[in-house]
Amino acid sequence: MYLVESKKITKIYQTEEVAITAIEDVSFTIDKGSFVSFVGPSGSGKSTLLNMIGCLDPPSSGSLQVVGQDIGKMSRNQAASFRGENIGFVFQDFNLIPVLSVAENVEYPLIMVQNWPAEKRKKRVAEMLEAVDISDQANKFPGQISGGQKQRVAIARALVTNAPLVLADEPTANLDRKSAERIVDLMKKMRDEFGTTFIFSTHDPRVVQHAETIFTLEDGRLVSLEQGEGGNHA
Repeated sequence: MYLVESKKITKIYQTEEVAITAIEDVSFTIDKGSFVSFVGPSGSGKSTLLNMIGCLDPPSSGSLQVVGQDIGKMSRNQAASFRGENIGFVFQDFNLIPVLSVAENVEYPLIMVQNWPAEKRKKRVAEMLEAVDISDQANKFPGQISGGQKQRVAIARALVTNAPLVLADEPTANLDRKSAERIVDLMKKMRDEFGTTFIFSTHDPRVVQHAETIFTLEDGRLVSLEQGEGGNHA
């Protein structure tokens, strides 16, 4: 079974009397444990596709299966619950909560979605902070750490619920070259350790060169699929 399977999905947004087709007749499959990148110019539909895979926006037509579930058949509440249990998100602007510490930001999904007991939450947060090598920043606030460190916190938060799928929208856009390379290496390490599937939407060649599969979008259509330099992993 594929982790993600899309069959002829289309997404149409209705604005007043104008219908805008953001994604048109797109089909693809993604295996578990993959490192995948969606690329294309601005307006090509990358973010729309990521939002659909992330259960934030259902397709207008077609079938989209994620972790064995048909996204289009879910109610809003069902989608929210499924998203919380199965999907982690890493955003280009980090989306950390400024009034919470690093550790509290990582812990937040466990409180909001899974409601783990406090002792179990603390242990899991400590494990994730160690995994992304940022334990020494646990008590600092987002405004007190660097961009690269913030992105590490965002990755730890995305993985803390043991989500099988992590979606990353331009995750290296605000980082310098060295920080970006470290973040990509860290994500691959997380994939290898936990079997997490990573799907990127990006313009950044530093990310694309590590992808094992590259899907190219233009004007809402999937125009090419190629194997990237990331190759196969053990």
